[in-house]
Amino acid sequence: MPESHAARRATLRDLLRAKELDALLVTDLLNVRYLTGFTGSNGALLVHAGDSPGAEQRTVFCTDGRYLTQSAEQVPDLERLIDRPCDTALAARASKHAASYRRTGFESHRVTVDGLDTLTDSAESVQLARAPGLVERLRMVKDDGEVEALRMACAAADRALADLIGHGGLRAGRTEREVARELENRMLDYGAAGPAFETIVAAGAHSAVPHHRPTGAVLHTGDLVKIDFGALVDGYHSDMTRTLVLGEPAEWQRELYDLVASAQAAGRAALRVDTAVSEVDAAARKVIDDAGHGEEFLHGLGHGVGLEIHEAPALAKTGEGRLAAGMAVTVEPGVYVSGRGGVRIEDTLVVRDNAPELLTLTTKELVVV
Repeated sequence: MPESHAARRATLRDLLRAKELDALLVTDLLNVRYLTGFTGSNGALLVHAGDSPGAEQRTVFCTDGRYLTQSAEQVPDLERLIDRPCDTALAARASKHAASYRRTGFESHRVTVDGLDTLTDSAESVQLARAPGLVERLRMVKDDGEVEALRMACAAADRALADLIGHGGLRAGRTEREVARELENRMLDYGAAGPAFETIVAAGAHSAVPHHRPTGAVLHTGDLVKIDFGALVDGYHSDMTRTLVLGEPAEWQRELYDLVASAQAAGRAALRVDTAVSEVDAAARKVIDDAGHGEEFLHGLGHGVGLEIHEAPALAKTGEGRLAAGMAVTVEPGVYVSGRGGVRIEDTLVVRDNAPELLTLTTKELVVV
């Protein structure tokens, strides 16, 4: 998608000029991928901030000789520098042409103290300026191609869970680890490159641990089983949690599930353009607080998803900023009763001008297996 990558670089240039920067040295590999399409393990990008077509001609991509062929295929529209280390090679390029790169920003949130010393030595003729989070700001709003990748990742996860249940893979006598591995393998069958993160399968009292890691613990009839998982497609991550019960649920399990489902519905309904992210969290949290379980909702309501499983914006009490159309976020309230069990229900959605688009389509009714 060279056209979409060029459009992203053009939008970035607007930010750079607003920050009075002549260029930005991009060293975070995911940001490099976002701006160029390059998927290798070593690369960097020097983006010129000019507002004329010549800015693209002065924008330089760097990788090493291992990716000579791959970079020619994935980054056909930019000058390529084959060198290493890429960050200092591009800093030296900026210094050599200092008149065009007088004030060059760098991703200070990604550069180590020692790395900054090396960059400064290489860019001796230009001023290096801290410029954290500029590309991440752009990444918060997804374009059509990104949403389609997320949609495919969510579909792979939906289908995998349906197959797992339909073929009897979720049953008493199996271990958490066995269920997790089977679910991950089924996502591969439906087009995923891999799991988006380590799958959480938490049964019985373990379901009260928000980020429990699967163990050899055996599932039993009467257990709540919390499954938090996602698929990776074209570099984009899906994220979904469903809580099920093995056998007929107890009254307290139904009550807990209904409470979390109500909070999740309130959070989804609050996903409106220009709403403060902290207000979205508050809408769901109030439902749980009013039921007397506020202290058992132990985390923020959700987070952005995309090239990373957790990225901006953060839907939390302390979250900053407002929602914009095209943001992809999760809504995932949970209530965790220590020693007894917990429920979390999570969807991935895209903020739209009217109502949010739901990408994770597995039912949110309590499933009894």
